[in-house]
Amino acid sequence: MEKTRKYILLITTLFFFVLSSCTISSDNEVLYQVSTIDALLTGIYDGEITCGELLQQGDFGLGTFNTLDGEMIVLDNAVYRVGTDGTPIEVETTVKTPFAAVTFFEPDITEQVNIPMAVTALKTFIDEALPTKNIIYAVKVSGTFSTLTTRSVPAQTEPYPPLSEVVKNQTIFELGQVSGTMIGLRFPAWMEGINVGGYHFHFLADDFSSGGHVLSGTLESGIVEIDSTHNFTLTLPSDDAFYNAELGKEDSGTAERSIIL
Repeated sequence: MEKTRKYILLITTLFFFVLSSCTISSDNEVLYQVSTIDALLTGIYDGEITCGELLQQGDFGLGTFNTLDGEMIVLDNAVYRVGTDGTPIEVETTVKTPFAAVTFFEPDITEQVNIPMAVTALKTFIDEALPTKNIIYAVKVSGTFSTLTTRSVPAQTEPYPPLSEVVKNQTIFELGQVSGTMIGLRFPAWMEGINVGGYHFHFLADDFSSGGHVLSGTLESGIVEIDSTHNFTLTLPSDDAFYNAELGKEDSGTAERSIIL
C-alpha cells in the first residue's frame, strides 16, 4: 500500500512538473489581445484592463488608451503613449486600455536590411521570410529611417464617434532621418474583425523624441526580427457598450479596417 502511494505521489509530481513547464513555455508564445478591432472601429473606447495588467501578458506590442487618447507602444516592458504633440511619454500602470495586443518578444527569425526599403517593400520582404502566412507574428524593425510619416489621434468624448470619423482629425508627423524601432504585428487574413489582416506598425524613436502609428516611410538600414506566435488569447469587454454593439455583420468594417494599416 505504501509503495502504491509512492508511485501515485511520483506520477502526480511529474504531471504537475510537465504541466508547469508547458505553461511557462507557452506563455511566451501567446499573443494576448484586449477586445477586437471591430469593437474599436465602432467607437468602443473604454476598457477595463490596466497597463499594469497588460505588462503581465507581454513586453512588446501596441494599442491605444481609454477615450482613444493616443497611440500605444509597448517595448522592453514599458508602455508609452504618443499623443497629438508627437512626444512619447511612459504612462502609469493604472492607465486603462480598450484595445491592445502584446506578447513576450522572442525572435525566431532575424534578417538584415542593408539597402533603403520603403515600408510597403519592407512588408513584402518580411512576408518572403515567413514560413507561413496563416499564423500571427510580432515584428520588430530596428534601424535608421531616412523618412517616416506617423500619426496620432486626439482623446474623444462621449458619445464616441466611429474611428473612421476620428482619423479625419488625426495629427500627422513628418519625421526626417530618425533612428528607432517599429513595433509591429502581422495577423492572417482569416482573423479579420478580431484584428486587421496584414501589418500594423507603431514607431518609437531611440531618443524618445517622436513616435506614433506608422503611415509610410523608408528604412535606410536595420535589423528585422520576427517572433512566430501560434497561440492567441482574447479578453472581451463586459460593459454595455460592447454587449449592445452590432458586431460581426457581413462585410461590416472591411473598408474601415484599412485605416489601421
